[in-house]
Amino acid sequence: MASQRPPSSIGRPSSRSGSAVPIAGRLPTAVRPPPTAIRVATGMVPGTSGHPGMRGGPIATPGVLSAQIKVTDRPVTQQGLSGMKTGMKGPQRQILDKSYYLGLLRSKINELTTETSKLHKEIDNYNQENSVYLSYEKRAEGLAAEIKDLQGHLADFNMLVDKLNTNTEMEEMINDYNILKAHNDSEAESIDSIFTERREREEAIRAIEEEIRRERRVADEIVQAMPAAKQEKYFTMTTANEELLQELTVLQEELDILITRKEDYHAELAHSHIKQEVVRLHETLLALKAKRDAMEAEHKSSPQEEREQLFKQVKEDNQEIASMERQLTEIRDRMGQITEEIRQLEQDSEEAQGECQQKYKELKKKEEEIDRYLESFEESRAQEQEKMTQSQENIVSLLEHCSRNMLRLHQVDTVTASELRDMQEVLVSKETEVVQSESTAKGLTTESQRLQQDLEKVQQLEGKITGELSTLKERVGTMESELLTYRDLDTLRHTGEEKKKRLQEDRVSLTQRRDSFKQLLDEMNQKYETLKTKLQENETHAQRQSSPLNLRRVTTPRSPRTSPNMWRSTTRVSSTPCRTTGVKHASTGASKNVSVNVMMKWSAHGIVSH
Repeated sequence: MASQRPPSSIGRPSSRSGSAVPIAGRLPTAVRPPPTAIRVATGMVPGTSGHPGMRGGPIATPGVLSAQIKVTDRPVTQQGLSGMKTGMKGPQRQILDKSYYLGLLRSKINELTTETSKLHKEIDNYNQENSVYLSYEKRAEGLAAEIKDLQGHLADFNMLVDKLNTNTEMEEMINDYNILKAHNDSEAESIDSIFTERREREEAIRAIEEEIRRERRVADEIVQAMPAAKQEKYFTMTTANEELLQELTVLQEELDILITRKEDYHAELAHSHIKQEVVRLHETLLALKAKRDAMEAEHKSSPQEEREQLFKQVKEDNQEIASMERQLTEIRDRMGQITEEIRQLEQDSEEAQGECQQKYKELKKKEEEIDRYLESFEESRAQEQEKMTQSQENIVSLLEHCSRNMLRLHQVDTVTASELRDMQEVLVSKETEVVQSESTAKGLTTESQRLQQDLEKVQQLEGKITGELSTLKERVGTMESELLTYRDLDTLRHTGEEKKKRLQEDRVSLTQRRDSFKQLLDEMNQKYETLKTKLQENETHAQRQSSPLNLRRVTTPRSPRTSPNMWRSTTRVSSTPCRTTGVKHASTGASKNVSVNVMMKWSAHGIVSH
């Protein structure tokens, strides 16, 4: 029965859905595209109105079946595939009136207020952190200064512990303290002087800058007071000056680049002997070319011009001699100044090293004492040995005397008190003498050890002084040798004249070689021209030029005079054309001459190749 009952939506209008029965002459609602601001019915769930026969559902018409249904792709999440989301429930606003916009504006204002409050909170937190950071930074600076002071105290204590461990005496520590204090006082005075000098310089710089600004104001006033033409000229000149300065900077940069490249080339040249030889030969070639040009110009010049050139050369030579004499006087003056500076430096060093000199004198005195002691050591040793032998003999004699006395006591029952007292006194005196001799021997051994140590120290100091003296003597010797070389101008002139003569001889020999090469070159050119004309007049050559491809197939009959070796020589010579330009050696000219003679022979037999 349900299937026989018509749908409830047929025959009555529906106020909630737009799927009423279509009127005649009107398209069905399911076929038309829905409006953009359509309102969803309140009692309907979106997505459930697609089934026919339901409340608010569309009528099953052919238009519905013919409409395109767009199925969206299923979204992919992190945990896999999820189902399609249904439409949003609830009614939506169809008419956007004033209240809607007011609500939207209020929501946006609330969002802005919350965002500004968040920003204010962040700013407050940042300011608080910044203040805490500044306080921490100040505290860290104070702690760093305290750490530095404590490190200084620790270094002082460590030094004191080292001094105590090395058994350093108090006087030496006091001397070191006084030296350090004097050094620190001098450094403090120098720092104060530098600070005052810096302040004076800064004040002078400020005064100069103020003067520059004042001069610029005066210059601007002068420029403003100028007429228009002069102002325009001034501005054009200033712009030109700026352009020239920019160009100067660019050229300076290019010059720096070229200087660096030159240094790189010099470094490469220093590592390669072949390049050095090439550069030397190139320089000699350029010098010889310049001399050749000068000689040619001199040869072409008239006697009047030669006389003027000689006068000019004499003037230049006189100027050069005067400049050399002036340089010589300057060198002598400089030598005098250097000797004076050396003497003054020696005096200053003697004054500055007063303490060192005093210590050196003390050590010298000790060395003299040690020398005297060593010189008199054998004598004193012999004397002490004599004393020891005498004391030993005395001891032996006393012992013998004691033994005799003991025997006498044994023999004689009664001894007087006076004799016994005398014997005891003699024994005591001899014992004291023995003790004194032993103490003097011990003192002499200790004194000899101490003097031996002082002698070793003095020998070390003497070695250092001798080394310094040897270095100073070497320096003085080098300076004297340099002075001798600069002082002996006659030898320098003699060597210069010898070098000049040698170069002139080289020039003469090179000019002779050049003339011979020129003559040989002219002969070779003449022979070449004659052979060229003969070659052009030859019929076989013309045929070979007209048909170069058929030439390879032609078999030329050999003459009985030509051998296979000669045929190979023809092919080799024909592959290398006669080049007469750039002849640099006599051997090349000879080889060219031989090749020309061979070609003349071949041309006689008709074998000359193109």
